[in-house]
Amino acid sequence: MENKEISQAVIGRLPRYFRFLGELKDEGIERISSQELSDIMQVTASQIRQDFNNFGGFGQQGYGYKVEYLYEEIGKILGLYKTHNLIIIGAGNLGQALANYMNFERRGFLFKGIFDNDPHLLGKKIRNMEVKSMDEMEIFVKENDIDIAVLTIPKAGAAEVAKKLSDIGIRGIWNFAHVDLNVPRGIQVENVHLSDSLMKLAYNINQFENGG
Repeated sequence: MENKEISQAVIGRLPRYFRFLGELKDEGIERISSQELSDIMQVTASQIRQDFNNFGGFGQQGYGYKVEYLYEEIGKILGLYKTHNLIIIGAGNLGQALANYMNFERRGFLFKGIFDNDPHLLGKKIRNMEVKSMDEMEIFVKENDIDIAVLTIPKAGAAEVAKKLSDIGIRGIWNFAHVDLNVPRGIQVENVHLSDSLMKLAYNINQFENGG
C-alpha cells in the first residue's frame, strides 16, 4: 500500500471497526458484507467501503469480507500487534481508574508506572506499583523504554509536563488535561475532553426531544 494522507475521521473510525469485528470473530462469524456491517455499526455501507479502500479494500465485490482477516489487518494498521509501555502522570481519581483498567494490556498497552507530586499520594500502591515522584520520571522512562505517557493532571501544569515528556523521549501523549497541547513535531498527541462527549450527548437528547 502506498503512503498517503489518511483523514483523521477515517482513523477515528478504525477502532470501532476493530472492536465490532472482534465481537463478530468471537461469535464465530467468518464472513460479512459491507451492508451487514453497516446495519450493525450504523455507518453507511458506502462509507465503510470508502474507509477500507484507503488501505487497499480488503474484500471482493459480491463476496464480502473475511472477518478474521479484516480484524487482523485493521489491528496491524492501528499498530496493535506490538507492545507500548506507558506511564500515567497524575495519581488522582482518573489516573487510578485508568491504571486499574485491565483491558489496555489486551491491546498491547503495558502499564509500567504512575507519577505525581502530591506528598499524600507518593508511595501509595496502585496495582502493586508505588506512586513515584515526578523527579524520578526521567530515569524511569529511559530505563523502562516508555513510549507513551497518559496525562491526568490539571491543565495549569499540563504544558510544562508535556514539554518535559517530549525532552526525555516520549513519543505519544494521551492527554486528559482539559487543554489542547502543542508539542514538537514527531510527538503524537491525542487530546481527550470528556466533557465534549457529554455535551454531544446533551445535544442529541435535545434534538430528539425537539423532533430533530
